[in-house]
Amino acid sequence: MAIKFQYNKTSRQQLVKELEIRKKALPTLQAKESALRNEVKLVKEAVKEIETEIQERLETLADLNKFWCEFPDLLTIVEVKVGRKSIAGVKTPFLEEVVFEEKPFSLHANPNWFKFGVKILKSLIDLRMKLKILTEKYTLLDYARKKTTQKVNLYEKVQIPEYDEAILKIKRYLEDEENLAKSSQKILKAKIEREAAA
Repeated sequence: MAIKFQYNKTSRQQLVKELEIRKKALPTLQAKESALRNEVKLVKEAVKEIETEIQERLETLADLNKFWCEFPDLLTIVEVKVGRKSIAGVKTPFLEEVVFEEKPFSLHANPNWFKFGVKILKSLIDLRMKLKILTEKYTLLDYARKKTTQKVNLYEKVQIPEYDEAILKIKRYLEDEENLAKSSQKILKAKIEREAAA
């Protein structure tokens, strides 16, 4: 998309202002892009770690799978508390707490492992919620990073060079116009002097 401009001083001044705005914004955008890229990398690693941890726990608990059919519905998720934190101008979620409701059960009338089963379920649900929130955070940050990268590239590779080129064209045009005006004045002056001498 070429920049529209007129060959006059006002248009040149406007282009110079627009160019300065972009040159001042570019370092900030580059810093934001760098921060987002770093944060995306960290969140991606955290997602992999939690996925690995969940997988390892499920493999460790594989021997207990036959017992889970006996496990009654003792645990309910009441609320998932999610906070928001701004990272490089992007509001991202983080898990504050998962609130559970435990139904009371008799330790004497039920197997001993029910108590540990509740703990295991709580920890697995907590990990799954962390994974879900981190995945959402990753999506938001990666989208913001891509948008910021596009804007940096737009400024660096398209707009700043176009503004420089447009300003240079206007400058050359105005210089040519001024030179033509001076030349025509000299010619006119020389003509008047010749007529006066004759």
